[in-house]
Amino acid sequence: MKVLVIDDQELVLLPIEKRLTAMGYNVKVETNGIEGKKLFDSFNPDLVIIDINMPEISGLDIVEYIREEARSATPIMVLSGSVDDNNIIKGFELGINDYMKKPLSLNEICARTKHLIGAPQINKKEVTYSNRVIIQKRGVGVVIPCYNEEERLLKEEFLSFIDEYTGYYLCFVNDGSTDKTLEALERLKVGREDYITVYNCEQNGGKAEAVRQGMLYLSENKSLDYIGFLDADLSTDFNDFEDLVASIEGSDFKIVSGSRIQRMGANIAKDSARAIISMTINFIIRKILSMDFKDTQCGAKIFDKDVVQLLFGKKFMTKWLFDVEIFMRMRKKFTLAKAKQMISEMPLKRWVHVDGSKLSMKDSIKIVFQLGQIFFGYRGKTV
Repeated sequence: MKVLVIDDQELVLLPIEKRLTAMGYNVKVETNGIEGKKLFDSFNPDLVIIDINMPEISGLDIVEYIREEARSATPIMVLSGSVDDNNIIKGFELGINDYMKKPLSLNEICARTKHLIGAPQINKKEVTYSNRVIIQKRGVGVVIPCYNEEERLLKEEFLSFIDEYTGYYLCFVNDGSTDKTLEALERLKVGREDYITVYNCEQNGGKAEAVRQGMLYLSENKSLDYIGFLDADLSTDFNDFEDLVASIEGSDFKIVSGSRIQRMGANIAKDSARAIISMTINFIIRKILSMDFKDTQCGAKIFDKDVVQLLFGKKFMTKWLFDVEIFMRMRKKFTLAKAKQMISEMPLKRWVHVDGSKLSMKDSIKIVFQLGQIFFGYRGKTV
């Protein structure tokens, strides 16, 4: 039994293709709607699974082609993030057989596939599948800067996340590590090259430059809608990062920044000395930006892909305060009032300062002087 899946997001196609193939179906996938029409004619599938919102041609146009021009009764299942009732109604008027809204369980897609065309009559070895895999309606790239993280790299946590959360693409940036971090990262991506990449910087340029290089690299990936970054020690865990993504996805914000705000029920752990320094630095930052940020330096942020080139195209002036420079660039480009409307600060449920972090107390004090660089460096400057 042959299944054709057409969706412009490769990160959506990959888990569907893998699961249906494992079940015994003959699966072909296509990210280009126009090429998808041609593949329908040549492949002659028993089922078409298709997205609606694609750049080259609408999925509904392909449905119309199948029903009107090709005169085919092939079952069609629409798998879309669109919540427009008009699209749903039009789809059924054109002759689709099923409509599912992303996000949804991969198990549900498989069950509906079997309902429409039956199970393949092939002897397949019994395989146990995860019940937690969710097909998302967006692609998210995550930059993870790494410097001498060989011993601290949480391999199992990263692999578990990428196996259960579809729609994510992890970019580990090796920032000129002097240990075997690069080798550890290369081993980590084996077998998951479609979801994990390693960007190697031969020389150590600092976190700001590592993040910048990774963000620019991911901005060239057409399957991504949002791009963000996380610390390698996962002091902010993936569940909180998912919340940041959900926030930007359901809003007009261009940036959603995590915030380590002390609040009831949150597991936020800092030592007292770091807390005092952070409060002092944050007070100065608020004055420089004229924005009431509770925490600009949190290592978890997500961005609309549209602003990545603007915010990361030029090198940052400072080593540790590139987060502040990001917000300053937003302010300079869009005016203060507009920038405030485009940026959201979201409290984290969990954040823990992990022993072995590379930012020392001495480095924290140096930040005060770097704030002066930002204040004078961006005065009168346009982005």
